[in-house]
This record gives sequence, C-alpha cells and structure tokens, in this order.
Amino acid sequence: MTSFRTVAVCVAVAILALSAGYATHLLVGESPRSGVSHAADMDALWKTELADTNGQRMTVNHWRGSILVVNFWATWCAPCREEMPAFVLLQRDLAGKGVQFVGIAADQGEKVKAFATELQINYPLLVGGMDVIDLSARLGNEISALPFTIVVDRAGRIVHRQLGILKPDKLRAVIAAIS
Repeated sequence: MTSFRTVAVCVAVAILALSAGYATHLLVGESPRSGVSHAADMDALWKTELADTNGQRMTVNHWRGSILVVNFWATWCAPCREEMPAFVLLQRDLAGKGVQFVGIAADQGEKVKAFATELQINYPLLVGGMDVIDLSARLGNEISALPFTIVVDRAGRIVHRQLGILKPDKLRAVIAAIS
C-alpha cells in the first residue's frame, strides 16, 4: 500500500508541475494568436485616439506604415518598468530603420508624464484608462495582463505578440525578420 501511495503522490506532483509549467507559458510566453491579425481588431488599433503626455490627442494611425512596436503598460506594473529602458535604447538604435515604438498606458496622465521624464522616454506615450486593456485583449492579450506588446509590420499586420517582458534580442530578431 505504501508504494501505491508513493506512486499516486508522484503522479499528482507531476500533473501539478506540468499544469504550472503550462500556465506559466501562457502567462509569460507568446500568445497562441501570434501571427494572426483580424481586420476589425487592427481597425480598432488604428482608430484609437488617446492623449499623449502633453494632453495632445493622437491616433495610432499616425504611425501607420512604420514597423510599429506597441507596448501596453502602466507605471504601477513592475515588469513594465523593467522592460522600458531597453525600449528606449532600441528606439534610439532602430528609428533610422523605420521602427517606431508607441507606449499605451493604462494609467493617469500625470503619473505617465513624470515616469517619462524620469526614464527619458524617447518615444510617444499615449494615456488611457482601463479601456486600453480591452484594446490589448482584442489584439491578443488573452488574460488582460501587462506588459503586453505587439509588433506590426509595414503592411499593418501583427507579426508578433508578447505577454510579459519582451527581451531586446527577441525583439531585434522579430524586427530583422520583417525589415
């Protein structure tokens, strides 16, 4: 009977470990919808009009035709804050290649403006409420978590989705593949 219990416990632990691993993959890995763009969802992105850190209203369509890296984030999100310095460096390095970063914050304008100054953000930051989380969900953020980043090619198709921190090497590879 003892060996049966040992086997049963081992099987249960193995099932829990596999479940935890799969859940972790879903939380921090690439979305299963990667590479799929739905026209209505992209239209929603292009038509999105939000205030920048100076209160000026902008639509995402302003950057259409560029390789666009759209990062959904918030000042209260620790992983968001962790990845943004790399985005600043990448924007500086890749701007001449037609790459444009745009941050869309689910936050308050004053907090975003202070954060942008603190980190010397060199790309546009747009500010919205929790409705930007709904937009990110339409674009493939299946669990509505932050940070969430999409890469859009020059033709307006989403070529990459990333939930969690998007590492610079991975982003460079995605951009190199579509440049």
